[in-house]
Amino acid sequence: MSGVRLAVGVTTRNRPEALATCLASLAEISHLLDEVIVFDDGSEPPAQASAECQRPVRVIRDASSPGYIVGRNRLVRQARAEFVLLLDDDTRVIEASAIERGLEIMKGDDRAGAVAFAQAEADGRPWPAAMQPSRAARPAVIPSFIGFAHLLRRDLFLRLGGYREEFIFYGEEKDFCLRLLDAGYLTVYLPDALVSHVPDPGRSRSRYLRYVVRNDCLNAFYNDPLPRALYTLPGRYLLYFRMRRGWGISDPWGWLWIARDVLTYAGRTRHRRRPVSRASIRLWSELNKAPRPYA
Repeated sequence: MSGVRLAVGVTTRNRPEALATCLASLAEISHLLDEVIVFDDGSEPPAQASAECQRPVRVIRDASSPGYIVGRNRLVRQARAEFVLLLDDDTRVIEASAIERGLEIMKGDDRAGAVAFAQAEADGRPWPAAMQPSRAARPAVIPSFIGFAHLLRRDLFLRLGGYREEFIFYGEEKDFCLRLLDAGYLTVYLPDALVSHVPDPGRSRSRYLRYVVRNDCLNAFYNDPLPRALYTLPGRYLLYFRMRRGWGISDPWGWLWIARDVLTYAGRTRHRRRPVSRASIRLWSELNKAPRPYA
């Protein structure tokens, strides 16, 4: 694709084999690459770039381990290219056409602020529809992408403030895509554009649950207009108990940790509350119920 400049940013921590495989898979899109940047979130030993991706790899290391959300922001800021493909280290590019289609949309439609890809197994078999960014079977406008692999406009991402780094883990995509929608841009999902995702099975379920609820509460605090925020914030908090019971997770003090953390951040960052419009909330809700075909 002539005239397209693409940077790839990969976040990693203590998964050298996964990182090496991810970088090697970038050979599939070597003709698109302007640069490859890795954010090392305090790996021990420090992450090293493999040479298989056929492009020089720049590694940014932060020994303090601030988290992958901070890493994604730094990757976009440091990129020089117009478009940035952000990948987790447990992803694999399996077909160049998936990324090319995303770039074609971004290049041809100024309304497209982000492109979401579909999750696949290592052998290319797509994950079930319920585990994708949307159940849509054709290209569609959706509320939010899944962060494992997504394509962004660098300048727009920075203009909107990037990801909220206080989210630390999980949920930053939904918050960003809501602000993206409020600014008049779209998230486009390509269900046939597959990127392999091979997640680490050792992740803590209780930590995941805590951050899901915590960050949904912060999302409501930052973005929901009044009086909506007065009932959505406590409503999202109370979901913790239903989810904990439904998932069969033993986490007796999780509710206290979430309440304390939300109150701390809400008090500390209340000046950053920027509610989106009611029209944006309605559109977000409509897209959750029924994604719109993308032409």
